[in-house]
Amino acid sequence: MQTKYIFMTGGVCSGLGKGITAASLGRLLKARGYKVTIQKFDPYINQDPGLLSPYQHGEVFVTEDGAEVDLDFGHYERFIDENLSAKSTVSTGKIYWEVLNGERNGKYRGSTIQVIPHITDAIKEKILAEHDSEIVIIEIGGTVGDIESLPFIEAIRQTSRDAGSENVMYVHVTLIPYLNFADEMKTKPTQNSVKDLLSLGIKPDALVCRTEKTLTNELRDKLALFCNVDISCIIENLNAASLYEVPLLLEEEHFADIVCKRLKLNPPAPDLSEWKQLVEKHYNIKNEITIGLVGKYTEFRDSYLSVAEAIEHAGIANDVKVNIKWIHAEEITDATAPEKLKNLKGILVPGGFGKRDTDGLISTSRYAREARIPFLGIGLGMQCALIDFARNVMNLPEADSTEFSPKTKMPIIEHIEPSAEVNSKISVPKRKGAHPCKLTPNTHLFAAYGEALIHERFCQLYKITNRFRANFTQGGIIESATSPDGNNLEAIELSIDRHPWFVGVQFHPEFKSRITRPGPLFEAFVGACRTKTTD
Repeated sequence: MQTKYIFMTGGVCSGLGKGITAASLGRLLKARGYKVTIQKFDPYINQDPGLLSPYQHGEVFVTEDGAEVDLDFGHYERFIDENLSAKSTVSTGKIYWEVLNGERNGKYRGSTIQVIPHITDAIKEKILAEHDSEIVIIEIGGTVGDIESLPFIEAIRQTSRDAGSENVMYVHVTLIPYLNFADEMKTKPTQNSVKDLLSLGIKPDALVCRTEKTLTNELRDKLALFCNVDISCIIENLNAASLYEVPLLLEEEHFADIVCKRLKLNPPAPDLSEWKQLVEKHYNIKNEITIGLVGKYTEFRDSYLSVAEAIEHAGIANDVKVNIKWIHAEEITDATAPEKLKNLKGILVPGGFGKRDTDGLISTSRYAREARIPFLGIGLGMQCALIDFARNVMNLPEADSTEFSPKTKMPIIEHIEPSAEVNSKISVPKRKGAHPCKLTPNTHLFAAYGEALIHERFCQLYKITNRFRANFTQGGIIESATSPDGNNLEAIELSIDRHPWFVGVQFHPEFKSRITRPGPLFEAFVGACRTKTTD
């Protein structure tokens, strides 16, 4: 069939959950048998989301092909269970960079470069590029009315003409605020937002209304009248206790049916049985455990969004509700660790960069090791675990990373050597995307994955220095995963006689975890935490 395009815009304010709405719609359409992909067009001028502060944009999600993208891509992949790529992410910075380079290379033959048609045409090229999908859902970042998003809005307006109006649908996600002091829900912000959209040439085909209270028939009728949208296309999107319930709530609102009708699709009945069972199981789990997540950015929890979601997936698989205790690394020292980390069934140290607060991560690893608490270190977490082991078990007090101490006399962790593609001052050598790992038999890692060769995603600036690896193995560290050629140490653990479950990995298993297919390492970690007995 001809490719169908669904454009999702946002109104009233940011943070309404356009990403979850797009991902949920993708799930519902996939349940009807369609092959779906999702793109995100972000109006910010940055080219590389990997350079954005986690305090402003949350985690950087990494795709199979090594693209560093917005955290919404985690929602997309977790809901539609499809791997996305660098082609799925577009920013203003990328578009302007591409157009300006085209101008320098003579593409425009001396024409005056303008927003219309050159910038909008470059955006449309990304939209209309060949997709291995029947339906493409495209989220436009930001809020309608933002000056940065105007070229994207114009481009998606033109797409209706280029692709055919029967193949294009516009969905506007908006907010219906509830005023507690007046006990009243207000439609005026949505009316104004739709008015802005209409002034830019786009008439929304459906309104997805974020709300904390049920929409009355009177409110639906008012929205339909003043926003010029059919009343059947006013879709309630209530707050939900779990993100994974959102597709089911939108299915009750017939969201996907409305989309299929608008795009002249005639799908079979959806199969959401597995999804419903998992959500029901999630809400009915009776056993609970608490796991401590000790990190550098815990005051902004979206910085570890995929880790938190992977823990939830693993909890469902283990029939246990996992409560995460968020602990900032600055709170932890060798002296405070026993009090701050007591009564935990497990400890996880996620990734991060920079020297700040790493002493707290090292102390966390030491406490988990000595107290025999199940431990999982990811990226920086693994590196800090090795520093702890070298200093406190192998009696090598000067052991350090060149990231924290560039002139250290014992650099057990070092910067990855620059590669040929690093050719600009802002580029940094980094292993990104999926890479193969060879697992060592009779290890926790092998038991978790059940196979000798796996592919996990990396976002790695630093590696274990090879000349010190023999020292670690002699001291009691098990090399549980390496690159196939053995040149890169990818995972370590302690033997069962030293610790019941202590694992560190250089890769990021959280990026491939799904509610329907939990990350094997997280499932094994939560399983070890559940079976831990109280000392």
